[in-house]
Amino acid sequence: MALMFTGHTLFLALMMFAVFTLEESVSNYSDWVTFIDNVDQYEKQQLEGLSAEQKLKKTVLHPSLYFDAEDVQALRQKAHTSHSHLFRAIRSAVMVMLSNPLYYLPPPKHVDFAAKWNEIYGNNLPPLAFYCLLCPEDKAAFDFALEYMDRMAGYKNWLVENAPGDEVPLGHSLTGFATAFDFLYNSLENERRQKYLEKIWSVSEEMYEYSKVRSWGKQLLHNHQATNMLALLIGALVAGVDKGSQANIWKHTVVDVMEKTMFLLNHIVDGSLDEGVAYGSYTAKSVTQYVFLAQRHFGINNLENNWLKMHFWFYYATLLPGFQRTVGVADSNYNWFYGPESQLVFLDKFIMKNGAGNWLAQQIRKHRPKDGPMVPSTAQRWSTLHTEFIWYAAEITPQPPPDYSTAKMHVFPNWGVVTYGAGLPNGQTNTFVSFKSGKLGGRAVYDIVHFQPYAWIDGWRSFNPGHEHPDQNSFTFAPNGQVFVSEALYGPKLSHLNNVLVFAPSPTSQCNQPWEGQLGECAQWLKWIGDEVGDSTGEIITASQAGDMMFVSGEAVSAYTSAMKLKSVYRVLLLLNSQTLLVVDHIEKEEDSPVNSVSAFFHNLDIDFKYIPYKFKNKYNGAMMDVWDAHYKMFWFDHHGSSPVARIQEAEQAAEFKKRWTQFVNVTFPMKNTLTRIVYLFYGPYVNVSNCRLIDNAKSGFQILLSVNNTENTISVVTEYQNLKTRFDYLGFGGFAKVVHENKVTKFGLGTESVEKGIKNNRVVFPFGFKVNIIAGLILGVSLVILAFQWRFYISFSKMLRWILILVVTLWLIELVDVWSMCTQPICAKWSSDMTRLEHDKGNKAKQLEGNPVVLPDVIITSLPASGAEILKQLFFNSSDFLYVRIPTPYLEIPETEFEIDSFVDPCEWKVSDVQNGHFRLIQGWLQSLVRGTKLHLQNINLYEASRSKIAQHSAISKDKRKRSKKRESLSEQRSRARGNQDKDAEYIRELRRHLIYYPNARPVLSLSSGSWTSKLPFFQGILGPSMRALYVVRDPRAWIYSMLYKNKPSLYSLKNVSQRLAAMFKGENGKGKCSLNEGYAFEYESLRKELSNSNSNAVSVLSYLWLTNTAAALRINGDLQPTNYRLVKFEDIVSFPQKTAETIFAFLGIPLPPASLNQILFATSTSLFYLPYEGEISPSSIHAWKQNMPSEEIRRIEDICCSLMDHLGYPKFTE
Repeated sequence: MALMFTGHTLFLALMMFAVFTLEESVSNYSDWVTFIDNVDQYEKQQLEGLSAEQKLKKTVLHPSLYFDAEDVQALRQKAHTSHSHLFRAIRSAVMVMLSNPLYYLPPPKHVDFAAKWNEIYGNNLPPLAFYCLLCPEDKAAFDFALEYMDRMAGYKNWLVENAPGDEVPLGHSLTGFATAFDFLYNSLENERRQKYLEKIWSVSEEMYEYSKVRSWGKQLLHNHQATNMLALLIGALVAGVDKGSQANIWKHTVVDVMEKTMFLLNHIVDGSLDEGVAYGSYTAKSVTQYVFLAQRHFGINNLENNWLKMHFWFYYATLLPGFQRTVGVADSNYNWFYGPESQLVFLDKFIMKNGAGNWLAQQIRKHRPKDGPMVPSTAQRWSTLHTEFIWYAAEITPQPPPDYSTAKMHVFPNWGVVTYGAGLPNGQTNTFVSFKSGKLGGRAVYDIVHFQPYAWIDGWRSFNPGHEHPDQNSFTFAPNGQVFVSEALYGPKLSHLNNVLVFAPSPTSQCNQPWEGQLGECAQWLKWIGDEVGDSTGEIITASQAGDMMFVSGEAVSAYTSAMKLKSVYRVLLLLNSQTLLVVDHIEKEEDSPVNSVSAFFHNLDIDFKYIPYKFKNKYNGAMMDVWDAHYKMFWFDHHGSSPVARIQEAEQAAEFKKRWTQFVNVTFPMKNTLTRIVYLFYGPYVNVSNCRLIDNAKSGFQILLSVNNTENTISVVTEYQNLKTRFDYLGFGGFAKVVHENKVTKFGLGTESVEKGIKNNRVVFPFGFKVNIIAGLILGVSLVILAFQWRFYISFSKMLRWILILVVTLWLIELVDVWSMCTQPICAKWSSDMTRLEHDKGNKAKQLEGNPVVLPDVIITSLPASGAEILKQLFFNSSDFLYVRIPTPYLEIPETEFEIDSFVDPCEWKVSDVQNGHFRLIQGWLQSLVRGTKLHLQNINLYEASRSKIAQHSAISKDKRKRSKKRESLSEQRSRARGNQDKDAEYIRELRRHLIYYPNARPVLSLSSGSWTSKLPFFQGILGPSMRALYVVRDPRAWIYSMLYKNKPSLYSLKNVSQRLAAMFKGENGKGKCSLNEGYAFEYESLRKELSNSNSNAVSVLSYLWLTNTAAALRINGDLQPTNYRLVKFEDIVSFPQKTAETIFAFLGIPLPPASLNQILFATSTSLFYLPYEGEISPSSIHAWKQNMPSEEIRRIEDICCSLMDHLGYPKFTE
């Protein structure tokens, strides 16, 4: 049977082909397909005749789920060799069950079974049955298993009476019972076989009926759906061997839902699940089993799913030091509900194959606590032992991930979570920090709900984020691995249980009046359907690591009700060292906001170590936690210097089927003005904090002087974070924070620089004013001496006194001017009436020391057409810092001059001297207007009275290029299409205008589609000056030519009339074409001109010479540009190493890579869901399709022509 995954992808490709050739829009999901057809019909066609095929293939009916009967002997052998450690765990679990049958056997009476949550019975049955399969000689265990299954088969149903609308216990029971039946089938007598089979059949039928009416049948990416759908699938696979027709309907239902699940998971680029690690392990347990079973039984291959490729980090990067405890985002236990060893060995065997999964599973099993709150539940701890055994690949040597021994920051851009120091052993310097600020449901789900790209998604009704918490901008801190500030874990959805801010009085407060926290709070589950809750978001603004330091910040204002009229709830975290965490809350409100108080909470669940009051330097109030005489301390103050006394409280909360204790520190500050800033400092026992104070509290940012271990650290943070110009002005670069310490400046996102030379040159032992005073004092002293001995000089007393007074007054005026110019106090601003200049001067102190001029970037992107440069849009669009502009479009055409820019390529190079000599004035003015006055330029475009004939002509050309059929259209149809294209072109300009209204300081990013511009970047440099940041995208010539010739039908080579254009390009004086006007002919094009005159040339050779000449000319011409102004980027690096390449590009621009941009580029390069014009889907494998599909003689011809330049760019030969 053909792989269904492949068919599914092809189906998507066909549906998306109609989309990717259309013009791009500014919306976040403009490049996504609108998946308009229901996949049910397609999947049912693929599964036709499934039961019949299975019957033909299998002579022995069971076991068949995970392995065949002939595999049993090999499994038994592994139990005593390579898998012995897992077999010992299974045997130990069975021995515990046998030692306490009263607890582990299902109750004799159904009423007792149904009286409480009973997933334990379904969960423990598979490892018990698997043990019996491995050890058939153990009659006691087999008899125990028979009694176990007899009791379950005798119940009238497997539901829980006090949970009438919840079929999850039924799903666990069905999964466990059917799996055990499959394992033990050959050991059962016929009567039991029939009895058990009828029970599986009836429960599967019951589950199928429930799937049609219950919410879990419709709510995707939820643990209930995955659990119950897996149960239905297993029931259908086991019971459907003899009753194929009805079971096939169940299989169709499961495949429909689960393939949609896998399709949606593929959008989640970071491998996370919004329900958190605990419930995420619950869902992932079922997903991994489905992936295995679907491939084994249906030939559906989901192993290339990007979510699976990244899912390892969901376990590794959320582990606190010691491998026992995890991040508690959303409803959580201290660690995992299910596994995660089974999921990890699955990932290692089928996905990663590098040993990291086996290694982490080994570490988790080794460090499992034996007692206390982190011990796994008896209902869940053994449920995945059988799949762990089956999937474990002993041939893959366990080894940790790269750079395991050092603390690393990890960003989950979809989930909105940042962690630092995860996956390390316990140690004094192994500190853990986490921060959460994300969108409801995760970024992918949130955007799918709001942008509606798929017709089969019914808004939030298709999802269930009820296990999420109101926790945007929450954080945890565990210095030395000792939890100091933690989450409150599973419990009621209350903001004050999540280390976030709450405000009062709020007009919409629903609980804890008059206080109100974030949207959706106050119930057992998050109320995601309520007013405004569906639009609730947090956003990680930046996250950067610099050595042992980390800076992360998040905005959560959209997570609060609009009735409170808050403008910004911005929280920053700076980990200064492994012991010291600085947290600052920046809160802005409207003038008429009703709130006047803000309250912060910090939790700890460790009952052995309690918070007690503490005071720092008898100045700031705080709290302390004594851990075996090691003191962990915190204190706080606001921008007025106020430090209120905190309330230290204890509370019990409902959690799952028990109560959980927590303690918290609660401190409340007044909000008298529209701007409030609160500073909190958390530090461990091995540092000495001697000073912490605000030294600048400007509107756009603040500075804090923090002395730790006798080292002064000046911390500068911008709070007007959406304004790129403000960030450059305040910090001297485009980031969000920096730390000056020990003659070094750490610019988060760019690195650490030494400023010793700058400080040395500017350090003055005696300030100028002090010198003036000394001189004035000396003059006065000398004057007094002269007066005392006046008789010795023949100068009149009045004249001498006059000159002395003039000199003293002059020196005093000089001192006054100097003091005034250097003054940084608010009174100086009042004198000068220039508060803006004051803030500018203050923010630029360190920048002046560094001596770097502030230059905002003007980004130019250029490449040969079809080189994939359009993918860089994913780094820049929907950004407050940038405005991505495509050139040309109908309303943004290159001005017509004596030199017409070819839309494909030309051999003319333009230099800086062309600017100086006044060449191409119209283009110079157009470019200056577009870059320097972008808003005015766009506003001056008349969208309705522009040359309609020109627009219609442009639309007609584009239409011809994208023509898919030869059907003739009527005149009315042609006019309608032209009108539609014109409307879309006008809407594109409106989108650009709207973007600049929201972000007026966004810098333009000009994406130039013509390859003519690759040799004209010095001309741009002459116009834009040092602000130019040019990105030249180059592509492997074999992949480029393959794209030009084979990716489309008709080919792009034909659509763009390349041969005719190239022939026309050289017509003119001396064969140099239009370049003779400027005498700027690039000599590299001579080889192309000769090839065109060669009668034996063909498309491959012509394109090879075109790539060679254009690339060689660009490298020579642009080689004289400064590294600060020009960067060559390989398309293959963008696709294969998206994060590293994106970070390099943004460092080139002087700006840290935003997590939102990281998410976009990861989506474009890793999911096979993003399509480039004329290219199709983009992935690390698809960009090398030429290796399989291109004739070897053509590959050899390309390499022969381009080999020298290929070698220079790092493209190795393939034919060798």
